[in-house]
Amino acid sequence: MDNMLVLFLLLLPTAAQEGSHSFLMLASFIKGESPFPQLSFTVMLDDVRVMYYNGDTDTFFARGNTTNEDSLFDPELKKISDYIDDRWAEVDYLYKPKVVRAIQRLAMCELKDNGEPGQMFLWNAYQAITLNEFHWYNNSFKYTSQVVLINFNSTSLRFKNIYYPLCIKTLKGCLDKRRDQVNRKVKPTVRFFQKPGGSQVSCLATGFYPRHINLTLFRDGEPVDDGEVTTGDLLPNDDGTYQMRKILEIDEEEPRDKYTCSATHVSLDNKLDVILDFDNRTPLKLVAILIPTVLGLVLISVTVAAIIQAKKRHAVTIVPVILWRRQLAATVKHLNSVGSGHSNDSMIKE
Repeated sequence: MDNMLVLFLLLLPTAAQEGSHSFLMLASFIKGESPFPQLSFTVMLDDVRVMYYNGDTDTFFARGNTTNEDSLFDPELKKISDYIDDRWAEVDYLYKPKVVRAIQRLAMCELKDNGEPGQMFLWNAYQAITLNEFHWYNNSFKYTSQVVLINFNSTSLRFKNIYYPLCIKTLKGCLDKRRDQVNRKVKPTVRFFQKPGGSQVSCLATGFYPRHINLTLFRDGEPVDDGEVTTGDLLPNDDGTYQMRKILEIDEEEPRDKYTCSATHVSLDNKLDVILDFDNRTPLKLVAILIPTVLGLVLISVTVAAIIQAKKRHAVTIVPVILWRRQLAATVKHLNSVGSGHSNDSMIKE
């Protein structure tokens, strides 16, 4: 469930702009037998989980905190999750037979980069189908749904007097406690490389925080059209940082002077450029052919040299043996002649 929550949050439209801060609460109400509490919700400050609430035990659990945050989670916070049960009468009859069903409420508010309260959104969903959307900003209330909101005025007052001030209050309290955590800046590591096969180049930025980053690919100094670039999803790393990649298909027959991946991030004083060069005289496909050929020739040369060296060592060993054998045969012949009485005459004559 934790992984599903992270992926769900990453797919949401960003309510808060860069430099501002957001508070988010995802509440779930489940009917039917399940291993989960009937009512539960998770609270996040920006993209950091700060609290989980178990409705079965009526208990708040702080997440990843190093300070006492008990005072931040006002019991009134549960009011943002109230009125969920009212929706069952409106939609539950649509689903039969009666199996495990879930209705969820996602509430989000923000502080702008100047510290002033920003907008607030609230979505209701049943069995993964969005029922309606509420938007509150500058004392203006908007409602979007296929169903007419009968109690529009009372809902508007509920936002004005309960939901909005409570959300902003909790956001400010969490930010005071966790300011260093959410304001940390971690520089990205950028790698720009050609994928095996030679038809793609990939730029990977990883290990950065916060999650806002801009990656741009350049071909010979000119930005590559967005339609040519495949942008991967923003993904979380295990250490709380993020990663993102961009991939470009290239023509193997057409050489390029230079490809550049440029990264812009709040942790960097200047943009970070990583360059991938190609030799303009040699197409990529030809390079792919030449490299194995050259390696093969080198291997053959090394093998021939090893054989020649082995033969030389073998010859050095054989020649002395042949000479020794010839001398031994001459000695044996001489001894035989001594035994037959001819050796002394020969020696005197000499």
